[in-house]
Amino acid sequence: MTAPLHTLLDVALRTSVVYLFVLVGLRLTGKRTLGQLSVFDFVLLLIISNAVQNAMVGPDTSLAGGLVAAAVLMSWHWVIDQVRLKNRRLGRLIAGEGIMLIYHGRILDEHCRRAGVTRDELLQALREHGVARVEEVMFAVLEPDGAISVVRNDDMKPGERPHHRIRAIRRGQ
Repeated sequence: MTAPLHTLLDVALRTSVVYLFVLVGLRLTGKRTLGQLSVFDFVLLLIISNAVQNAMVGPDTSLAGGLVAAAVLMSWHWVIDQVRLKNRRLGRLIAGEGIMLIYHGRILDEHCRRAGVTRDELLQALREHGVARVEEVMFAVLEPDGAISVVRNDDMKPGERPHHRIRAIRRGQ
């Protein structure tokens, strides 16, 4: 059984509002939610998905309503991805930027606090990269996707830049 057109348009509008709300909400809650899901984070995402299902489709439980909701979600995803790829400024706003967590063997506590990364989580990420001590790290960055990348002191040659947008600052400057 199919739904009337006005019901499907209602589903499309509801789905758009919910998608944009959840996108902004997840963006504001931080990168860690995306890249390093703990059980706590995973449960939150499951509950959110269940909570917003009815808000998206309302009373319409038809196959057409579900397909419209899925199509709208995929369309918004594609549109936002295209905007992100074409406009660097909007891309940074949507995806965020990397946050330096360790610099020349020193943990940047204020940056970690702002990023919502605990010392234990940071040390775990170092161990996952095979690094035993913080002092061995030239820098570690919480990337926009939530992953923590680590560059060891011995990974870099003097004067080499790890990325065109990251400037390596020499000690004493």
